[in-house]
Parts: sequence; C-alpha cells; structure tokens
Amino acid sequence: MSTIDIPIQPRSKHGRSVWGPRTWPVLRYSQPPRAALLGSALAGLVGAATLVDNTFGVPVTAVAFVVVLLAARRGRLSRWEWAGVAGALALASVSALRAAEWIVTMSTTLAIVVAVVVLSRAWTWTGIALGGLLPVLLPVRVARWIRRGAGSIDLEGPRPVRAGMVAAVTIALVVVFAALFGAADKRFSDALGAVTPEFDAASIFGRILVFVLTAAGALAVCYVALHPPRFDRLAPSPRRSVQLWEWMIPLGAVVALFVVFVGFQVPTLFGGQGHVATTEGLTNAEYARQGFWQLLAVTVLTLFVIAVTVAKAPRNRRGDRIALRALLGALCLLSLVIVASALHRMSLYEQQYGYTTLRLFVTAVEWWLGSVFVLLLISGARMSGRWLPRAVGVGAVLTVLTLAALNPDAYIARHNVDRFEQTGRIDTSYVGGLSSDADAELERLPVYVRPCVQARGPVFVGDTWHLCTDPAVSVP
Repeated sequence: MSTIDIPIQPRSKHGRSVWGPRTWPVLRYSQPPRAALLGSALAGLVGAATLVDNTFGVPVTAVAFVVVLLAARRGRLSRWEWAGVAGALALASVSALRAAEWIVTMSTTLAIVVAVVVLSRAWTWTGIALGGLLPVLLPVRVARWIRRGAGSIDLEGPRPVRAGMVAAVTIALVVVFAALFGAADKRFSDALGAVTPEFDAASIFGRILVFVLTAAGALAVCYVALHPPRFDRLAPSPRRSVQLWEWMIPLGAVVALFVVFVGFQVPTLFGGQGHVATTEGLTNAEYARQGFWQLLAVTVLTLFVIAVTVAKAPRNRRGDRIALRALLGALCLLSLVIVASALHRMSLYEQQYGYTTLRLFVTAVEWWLGSVFVLLLISGARMSGRWLPRAVGVGAVLTVLTLAALNPDAYIARHNVDRFEQTGRIDTSYVGGLSSDADAELERLPVYVRPCVQARGPVFVGDTWHLCTDPAVSVP
C-alpha cells in the first residue's frame, strides 16, 4: 500500500493581529531582552521611591525610562527620537516646577503621548493619531511579551530564589541588630530614626502599586522601541482625480465668502468695547465666547477644506500650483484675521472680568491654532506637507511648555491683583483657590483683603463687613 507524503507548513512567527502583518504584527516568539527586564525593574524601584510625596518624582522617573530605553534599544536614536526625548523630559519636568495640578496633569499626559508617538516613528496624520492611542493598545501585547521573557531569565551565578533568600536573611539580620543597638544607645536610636522612613500598610501597598505600574510602563516603552508599529501604512494615499475648475470653483466661492464676511464684520471683529456698548443686548461675555466658537468652527472647517483640496487637487502643471497657492493662502490669511479677532475679544473680556484658568487656556489654544494656519501657509508655499503633522505636534508641545514657563496661576493672580488696584474689585473665592504658585502675587493685596482670600473670616472695608463667601470684595 502506497503512502502519500503531506508537506508540513512551518509555523509562522507572526501571531494574529487586527493590524495585519505589515502594520503591527504580533511576534509569536519575541522575548524582552535582559536589559529591558532588569532595567524596568530598576525603573520601578525608582518610581516607587520618588513618585510618592516627592516633587522631583516624575522627572527622575522619566530619566530612568530614558536610561532603560537606551540600554534595551539596538542602534542609535535618530534626531527625531532625540527631539522626542528632550520634549518628553521637558514636559515631565513641569511637575517639579509648578504646583498647579491642571498644568502638571496636562504636561505629564502630553509627555506620555509624545513618547509613544515618537517611538512609533509616525509622520502622517493617521500614524500620529493611532500612535497617540498606543497606551490603550499596549497592555495585552506587553503582558504576553513579559510572560515569554520571564521564563527565559538566566542570571549568571546564584539562582534567583537563592539570591532572594540571601537578601531576606540579610535584611532580617540588619533589622534585628539595629533594633538592639538602638535600645542600647539613645543617640544611635535618634540617628537611626532620622534615616529610617516610616511605613504603614497603605504606604507599602501604594508603593508596590507604583512599582508595578512604573515597571510596566518602562517595559511598554521598550516594546514600542523594539517593535514599533507602522501605522503610516494605513494612511490613505492621495488620489488627485479632479480637474482645475472642479476644485477651484468651490474653493474660490469659500474664499469669496470669507472676504465678504470679514468686510461686513470689521466693526464686530475689531469694534471692541465700543461695539459692545452700541449693540443692544450684547455683553462682553457673549462677545468673547462668540469669537472663540467662531474661531473653533472656522478652524475645523478650514482644515477639512484644505485637507480635501490638497488630496484631490492636481499639481502637475504650473497653473495648478499657482491657483492652489493663491486660494489656500488667502483662506489661511483670512482665518488668521479671525484668530486675531478672537484673541482681541478674549483680551477685552479678561480686562473687564478678570483672568481665570479657563480663559488663559482658551487664549493659549487660540495662539496654537493661529500657528497651525501659519504652518499651512508655509506648507502651501513649499508645496510640501510631509513635515506638517510633526510640526503641528511640536507646536502643541511648545504651547504647553510656554504656558508652564509663564507660571499660569501666578500670571492669573498678578493680573487680578493689578485689576484690583485699578478697579477695587477682585474675586476672592477664585484667587483663593489657586495653587501655591500664586502666593507671592497674592501677598501684594492689602492686609484687609488677604484674610478673605485665605478664607479666614470677614473683612471690614469702609463701613461694611464683607464675608468671604461673597464672590467679590469691593473697595469704596
């Protein structure tokens, strides 16, 4: 009886992945290198020691992440990756310089996004957007990666179990003898108490949790650095299938509408306080909010129109390129006019009602959106937009760093105190809730106002007692 040989197909090294083998394959047999495992454990110890009740915990842990990355990464970092490292470290350092929780949270979150996006090597809008989602996509992959690598640890010399037993015996002996020596000599006991940290059950649990999360984060960074996704391959390829007149007519109509709108709205856009005073039913709050939402709507719509036009409009002939530059440039310039108007409106609003965190943040966003239009103008002049997504991201990082360097809570307090000196009014409930960054500026307030800002009791101004629950203190 004859037999038939059936060839056995070799098992693929790639596991199943929703992204496909060309975009981000699951490497079935990949294991973390020893440097990544040990370095991540050390980074976890650094995080457990510094992230709890330590001002410099976040930047120190970020530096530990960089060290682990350099130890586990094969080859040198590119210039773009070094720029990402510098940006992430700068953002992480904000927590050591500022006490305002909102700017610290924003900077730390953006540092994580910058790290994963840069390590993913993305340069398209699609790649950057998906790269920003990596913290959500990584846990399952990293857990499997760690599980495969944990069983392959082979420490040269003593086995890990015996090494752990030696460490436990050493700690036990030191603790016992230190306790005996402390009981024998008071000065030694005092010195021992000064250098021995106090631990309780909650503190120990918290530090263990921080250790696990920090070590896992360091391993996630190593995983992305060693197995970066190729999300840029999912970006749609441009299909320039329209003719000149097919895109020029609608875009020209939009530009003409912008011109007419700006022409009719000059009193509204730049009329300022005079326009508010002469318009029935219009308040400064409505005037400023209308400008901001107008800016936001125009920005989203304009960016969408530009993206579609650039993707569809042909650029083979010189006439096509001239028309594209002219119309898109006009659209960006007109949008910059609206940006300037919104900034002007917000300035008037702040002068009349004072500065707040939200108003300062909105102003920063408006400046960043204005920079996006400037970048679009440069991209249109060069007829090259490959660098544009990264440039927009760099602009966002610089905006947050500038906001942090401005010391926002101190800036808000300073301008509110200046406004108090001019008008005699200040929102004590709001400025009293600012972080310690504002303390130096609030010390400029008169002594009869400081107790109310600090919520210690009523203040007596003129012939009237003002309670600290009042929204503002008015000086006659």
